[in-house]
Amino acid sequence: MKKLIANGRGPVSQPDPFITEEGGFYFIYSTHSDGVACFSSPTLSDFQYRGLVLEVPGQKEFWAPSVIKIGKKFYMYYSSLPEEETDVHQQRIKVAVADDPLGPFVYQCDLLPPFSIDPHVVRHKDSLYIFYSVNDYEAERAGTYIALDRMVDPFHVEGKPVGILRPTLDEEIFARERFKKGQDWHTIEGAFYFNRGKHHYLMYSGGSYQNDSYFIGYGHAYGNVADLRELQFRKYPDDHTYSPLVSKNDAFEGAGHNSLIEANGECYLVFHARDRGSYDPALDTRSARIMKLKIDGERIEVPVRSESNQQQKIMRKLG
Repeated sequence: MKKLIANGRGPVSQPDPFITEEGGFYFIYSTHSDGVACFSSPTLSDFQYRGLVLEVPGQKEFWAPSVIKIGKKFYMYYSSLPEEETDVHQQRIKVAVADDPLGPFVYQCDLLPPFSIDPHVVRHKDSLYIFYSVNDYEAERAGTYIALDRMVDPFHVEGKPVGILRPTLDEEIFARERFKKGQDWHTIEGAFYFNRGKHHYLMYSGGSYQNDSYFIGYGHAYGNVADLRELQFRKYPDDHTYSPLVSKNDAFEGAGHNSLIEANGECYLVFHARDRGSYDPALDTRSARIMKLKIDGERIEVPVRSESNQQQKIMRKLG
């Protein structure tokens, strides 16, 4: 297994990898402190670093980019902070546009107020929708949850969001008593939506990316709706059973924040993780990885999975 490490001067990690395909090439966009990093390959291996495809003067900490093609242009949704800001809860989602998947992407406008992160913009019928994460300090399980709103155009939301997936498990605790004594802080983030006919899936990451227990789960809804906000998602197998799709194993830990791609009749999950035991608070060791998925009705499965959640037989790092 090889890491997706830049050749030469590029970044050494690929947090929050978002994969898409255009013109016979696969592109991966990832979080970076100075902009949005991009990697490309004609196959699902041997990705090469292509540089920072988005840089905005006066901004830092460019988190969780996602890209969608609308007409002939490419729209990037991401969050970032002013350079002088020290509070990550001032992150807010923004929009940038390019004529090419390699950019340069040019900042257009702020889309949502702080705190808003981890956008995924999708088409449904004739409309665009955005899944993203925000905070709720007063919920029974206080913390970050996934919201959904319709977009009136690529630069504006309708302003009628609904909470689509919320914390329900102790395994989703980000930190004990993070902001208030007696109140644990939970986190549901990294939304990625897709559907197969009337089956709708919302993948997410739970807990803290800094912990080895960070995991990927998903919610499922069924129906033919005009507005995605009408869907009622339920975590698989239910809201109160911890059953991660991907979590730590003998090879890696801190698995989370994924996207999906279909190629050669197969469905692939692209996510980040750290080599087991490699966590260093001073160095980001997350790298992009890929594995096959099997989707059958409401069930998503890793095709090879033992009781101890071993995935290395079907998992390889992109590189």
